[in-house]
Amino acid sequence: MKRRNFIRNTVGLGIASHPFINTLARQTSFSHIHNSEFNGLKEPIFVYNNWSAYDELSDNVAQTETLAMSELDEVIRLKTNGVKIDYYVMDAFWFAKDGGYRTWHKEHWPNGPDKWLNGCKENNIKPGMWFSTNLVSMGGKTALDIIPEWKDSLGADPNILCLFDGGYLKHLSDTLQMWYDKGVRLFKFDFAYFEAVTAALKPKFSPEEIKEKNKTAFMKMLQDFRAKNNDVVITGYNGFGGDMENTFTPFDKKIDGRWLDTFDTLYCGDPRFSDVPMMNIWRSQDNYSDHQVTAYHAYGMPIKRIDNCAFMIGKTGTCYYRANHCWKGMLILELARGGWMNVYHGNLELLSDEDAKWFAKTQRLFCPLQKLNSTETFGSVPGKGKPYGFKASSTKGIVCTVINPSQQIETITLPANSSTSKILYNDGGFKPRLKGNELVLGAEQMAVVGFDEYVHEQYDLGIDETINIPLAIIPIEANFTTTKKNTTEADVKAVAGKNMRIILQQFNSNGLPHRVWGESPPNGRKMDSYLGINVTQNDKALPRNVEYNKMIWSGLSWAAVEIDKKDIDFSKPLHVQCYSNEVDELKLKADVYAVRY
Repeated sequence: MKRRNFIRNTVGLGIASHPFINTLARQTSFSHIHNSEFNGLKEPIFVYNNWSAYDELSDNVAQTETLAMSELDEVIRLKTNGVKIDYYVMDAFWFAKDGGYRTWHKEHWPNGPDKWLNGCKENNIKPGMWFSTNLVSMGGKTALDIIPEWKDSLGADPNILCLFDGGYLKHLSDTLQMWYDKGVRLFKFDFAYFEAVTAALKPKFSPEEIKEKNKTAFMKMLQDFRAKNNDVVITGYNGFGGDMENTFTPFDKKIDGRWLDTFDTLYCGDPRFSDVPMMNIWRSQDNYSDHQVTAYHAYGMPIKRIDNCAFMIGKTGTCYYRANHCWKGMLILELARGGWMNVYHGNLELLSDEDAKWFAKTQRLFCPLQKLNSTETFGSVPGKGKPYGFKASSTKGIVCTVINPSQQIETITLPANSSTSKILYNDGGFKPRLKGNELVLGAEQMAVVGFDEYVHEQYDLGIDETINIPLAIIPIEANFTTTKKNTTEADVKAVAGKNMRIILQQFNSNGLPHRVWGESPPNGRKMDSYLGINVTQNDKALPRNVEYNKMIWSGLSWAAVEIDKKDIDFSKPLHVQCYSNEVDELKLKADVYAVRY
């Protein structure tokens, strides 16, 4: 709930002052849903979304026509280089505050959206638009004024609108049709709060009845809209079920199957860092989305209908200022997870023409496999920190995308019987070893392995030398002791000629990973002000390689640092101090490794 609470930042449940003027007929006009045979997208689609090129929630970078049109130019450039992009979705805050989703932000879009809509059409790109389901206050600010048509839907909590009472839902339905008629073909719905109820009806129904009435009203509206416009794509984001906050919660939150009659796809969480600690923080972010796909499949979602939402490059707080770090592995996993909604977020100008050609080649490998809907997971649950992967099959053979999230070299048996195999891609540094279906991967390493016809050169994706996996890593004995609340320390004998890697995890009283929340830019605090690892020698602090010290809106339960061998006097011990500044008393676990590159 942290992300939803951050977005909403409500002022509590108050009684709205508007009169009750709705008839019983209006209250119940959306009280049932279709017995639908709808099965989602007919084939995989490829979507550019401009969120993280701007960010008005976790940062203060505004969406403007200039920015949006610049990114349209980049979409066209990537398409010219062979990249598949079918849709361009205009994400949040395109709308005028007082326009009820029918007019665009007057300052940022003084001439409205026509230039963008026409630019998409002229380049064979289908426009898409973002809508909040029923939330009008975001990040502690009123994002949408209550227009006259919405007043009788205002909730007892004035930050949210009732979907089964008043005029809001009918107005929203008409608005969707208006934009469809102007060429929009993808509608993204976010921030659903099904507890919304008008003050007049709040005493009449239980909380469970209110949620059900809101759900069925919204489902019926979207299903009717689709029936009238059968080429539309509708996707759901926050508020439609599942757990997104961590990577350890049991898979027991089933998705309401009726959403599969309504949405083409549901997303499984904004990119964030998992509870599996890694020196390469971006691989931990990959691990989160890998885990979420596994979780949502367990919740009852077909893999092809899970939008993993994981490819996000950009210069804003929502993507932790990632830019294009480790983007190749991120792209491979976006495709290898098997979902038919392939979304690419952010600053596309960060990708060169050469990058775009590699992007297109990667799509050419995975897109035909996606279309066969054969993707399966194998190995461990990703959040457990042990090797796992995604297998895709065709009549040509098998492609396995494999990840070792652990802090040791691992041997993984791949689910393929062919003796004809080849590594098609791997992170740099440690050289993976493949014999038949036995693969050896380094710590935190990823690889793609092809079998049978997929061993041919046309599928080879090379090595990402921007990632440097250790050639060797061994655990070092260290007797950590608690010296004061939320602080543990040890003297450690370094291994000559090796870097030293220290990983800290924090757990609550139930033994579960405990996240700290540093809030968002520009006023948030970096994670190393909450979770710290200090390494000293001769009472002198040693330089550290640190990747986790970012402003992270989604929280973090671990820290990792590495000390370069050139800074270590191997004749003397290192003093390692790990701490958490959390108020609650936590259990800290620290591990030390000797690392060779």
